[in-house]
Amino acid sequence: MESTGAAISAPFGCRALRWAGQRPLRPADGRRRRVGPGPGPEKWRSLKASCVATEKPDEKAAPGLGVEFADEEDYVKGGGGELLYVQMQATKAMESQSKIASKLLPIADETSVLDLVIIGCGPAGLSLAAESAKKGLTVGLIGPDLPFTNNYGVWEDEFKADLGLESCIEHVWKDTVVYLDRNKPIMIGRAYGRVDRDLLHEELLRRCNEAGVTYLNSKVEQIKESPDGHRVVYCGRGHKILCRLAIVASGAASGKLLEYEVGGPRVCVQTAYGVEVEVERYPYDPSLMVFMDYRDCFKEKFTHPEEANPTFLYAMAMSSTRVFFEETCLASKDAMPFDLLKKRLMSRLDAMGVRIIKVYEEEWSYIPVGGSLPNTDQKNLAFGAAASMVHPATENS
Repeated sequence: MESTGAAISAPFGCRALRWAGQRPLRPADGRRRRVGPGPGPEKWRSLKASCVATEKPDEKAAPGLGVEFADEEDYVKGGGGELLYVQMQATKAMESQSKIASKLLPIADETSVLDLVIIGCGPAGLSLAAESAKKGLTVGLIGPDLPFTNNYGVWEDEFKADLGLESCIEHVWKDTVVYLDRNKPIMIGRAYGRVDRDLLHEELLRRCNEAGVTYLNSKVEQIKESPDGHRVVYCGRGHKILCRLAIVASGAASGKLLEYEVGGPRVCVQTAYGVEVEVERYPYDPSLMVFMDYRDCFKEKFTHPEEANPTFLYAMAMSSTRVFFEETCLASKDAMPFDLLKKRLMSRLDAMGVRIIKVYEEEWSYIPVGGSLPNTDQKNLAFGAAASMVHPATENS
């Protein structure tokens, strides 16, 4: 995709989805989602989506909404009004990444009892599976066979010393810089790296393979306890996997499989619209990673209260002309829409004199932060974002 200025056409122009009435959730494609009770009596509510296609959608990359949520908070964690964009991001084609099923042996015998089943195949799930299997446990991994689609940034020292994943870092900046309300830069004094998501995916799969992790490509419907005390993991197509312990690492929207404390804090959301581009001129020092630039350089006055919420620029320069820019709302009670973040990013770049000459990729990042913790009385464990283990500034779980 190419552009002659700081303007980019997204695959969809989606207006906000909204709650209305008391009927089952029925998105534009007619499919239903289950949303359980919030405060007060249990109610069914309807969700209406209004989308305008600016390009013909890729049906493989943006499938219809066929998602169920445990309750309203689970729905917010899963994407809320930005669900269409969240699903587009999650289902991007990453042909350079191996399929999990091509690297791991299948969970063959459904009558045997595994020591551990891990539900979820993101970085958290794969890492936990590999490390657990290295300790001698029989580990099964269950979840959809999807690639890593997000861009990951990490502190170099943590990724190298703590995780041993230095080979997966594709670019390192010697220092990071923050700008607040003045032009004076604040130097963090810490090197920052961009992760090669393809290499990370392959390395974690290699570790799982070497440790003997087995795999089932399936969604998980529920987890129950058998009469002999084992956990029974019910999957699609009638598969049932037995294990001594089940750990849910399937992301923040895991309310169908986990119980959360009642009356906990309301979940907030970090949203970010990113774009990797070729530019004529980069306004920062490319040897520094711009962690946060909160300076207000917007020319127009925003008319709605949500538009006045502060956002910052996050910028990774791979060269003096190829850059990943991202406009981020750090945390908000109501998710700042991607359309608005895109508008703000284009406005910021225009004010800075940045002219985009080619677009390589767009990104829609949706990260729930805060919210209730898992109930400690339940027999299923939570890990990563499912356990609300998300840092609000780095988004790492």
